[in-house]
Amino acid sequence: MSSVRRLSLVTDEVHAPMPERRVGALRVAIATQDMKNLNAHFGSAKRFAVYDVTREEWHLVEAVAFDDVSDESGKRRTEGDDRVTPKVEALKGCHLLFCLAIGGPSAAKVISAKIHPIKVPQPQTIQEVLLRTQMMLRTCPPPWLRKVLAEAGVAEKKPSFEDED
Repeated sequence: MSSVRRLSLVTDEVHAPMPERRVGALRVAIATQDMKNLNAHFGSAKRFAVYDVTREEWHLVEAVAFDDVSDESGKRRTEGDDRVTPKVEALKGCHLLFCLAIGGPSAAKVISAKIHPIKVPQPQTIQEVLLRTQMMLRTCPPPWLRKVLAEAGVAEKKPSFEDED
């Protein structure tokens, strides 16, 4: 059984395991080994840095850590050894997942949890990932991101001809 640790900034309030998303923010998870860089495959990620990102700013929501991770070969140690489901469950509520690689079955589970996986070809800093996300939000987002934004309730309302007087 895999154990999951959630590390988040503590306030005076008692909060749920996954803190509420900031209004108008996109929740982004980044696969990381060191909390500084996007540098892990989904299955082998020891941690996920979770941020709320808007056009103007980002905030660290929490770091989700896992004791039991796979090696990057994707092989399971024992039959029935499921390390993917606990990760997907821990990331529910996120809209985007950035990682170096993700296998087909894992991607299917992530997508079914309404999380859009994004494979990044080379390691990069978490700050670069967040800046890139902000740039996509500020400019004309690609169609797949517009769909994610709409489902997340983050998309701006498009003007309607009926709204004009």
